[in-house]
Amino acid sequence: MLKLYPEIEPYDDGMLDVGDGNRLYWVASGNPDGVPAVILHGGPGSGHSVRSSRYFDPAAYRIIAFDQRGCGRSTPHASDPDTDLSVNTTAHLLHDLELLRQHLGVERWLVFGASWGCTLGLAYAVQNRRRVAALVVAGVTTTRRSEIDWLYRGLAPLFPEQWMHFRKGVPEDQRDGDLVSAYYHLLKNLDPAVRARAAQDWHDWEAASISIDPNTRPSAQWSDPSYRMARARIVTHYFHHDGWLEDGILLKQAHMLNGIPGVMVQGRLDLEAPLVTAWELSQVWKDGKLVIVDNAGHSPADPGMSEAIVAATNDLARKNRADTFASWQL
Repeated sequence: MLKLYPEIEPYDDGMLDVGDGNRLYWVASGNPDGVPAVILHGGPGSGHSVRSSRYFDPAAYRIIAFDQRGCGRSTPHASDPDTDLSVNTTAHLLHDLELLRQHLGVERWLVFGASWGCTLGLAYAVQNRRRVAALVVAGVTTTRRSEIDWLYRGLAPLFPEQWMHFRKGVPEDQRDGDLVSAYYHLLKNLDPAVRARAAQDWHDWEAASISIDPNTRPSAQWSDPSYRMARARIVTHYFHHDGWLEDGILLKQAHMLNGIPGVMVQGRLDLEAPLVTAWELSQVWKDGKLVIVDNAGHSPADPGMSEAIVAATNDLARKNRADTFASWQL
């Protein structure tokens, strides 16, 4: 059984000014002369997790991670109600990713993203094909309206008690409407107690379906009020605006991924991102291999998910050793 690589100390980090008053925190670990790989975290707004760096062999990869706008160590932080989210959109994140690549002197890199990071990775690969040498995605999402509706209504019959609590978190006259929109506006309320309650209720609902194991608990970060507030504000901001993506556009444009080798790792029992989206993507992206992990859900920590992700990055490292990738670095 393949295990995660050990946690290691980074060899470099910094803050990158990306404009609009935003500065991104980035960190690099592994082999400075290895295959460049960038990690796109989920959420949106979850921030980088050290665990995701452990999917990569530190002897083979130059592992680059960063916190997207408004979260993690990036500034300004979305937990501050005065932080302007109008300059935090998918287009802004794609712009930031290119600035980071140029700042670090990377010509081409492997892109890895899970959940929302998958959506962002697909959008980046379509827009910047020449910069993507390989693509690995897990918990496949494209942020279509149907996927958002599934998360915040379709799942209700599977978690009736948690759904009742989630609905009760919004004004009674809005409980049968668009709950994403309702929470989006609650998180803009002038009363900090109202905002805090909404952030807590939002995360309680998400926690219900994160894993097929009912004993699984979310990251310890979810107990941090500042983390919850920033993440809830960013998630609702993105989903209220459909990720600023034309509905279904990433699947319509997926043929543009052909020529890019990669792997889609998908839990068969993924409740948050059902298998159908990964399967639809695999029908168009012919150079992407679909790996279905039985008895696994949405969390990369679920049984078999981590092993499949490590297997994918190991395989790509073997096929493209650092000497082959020397031209990836400016």
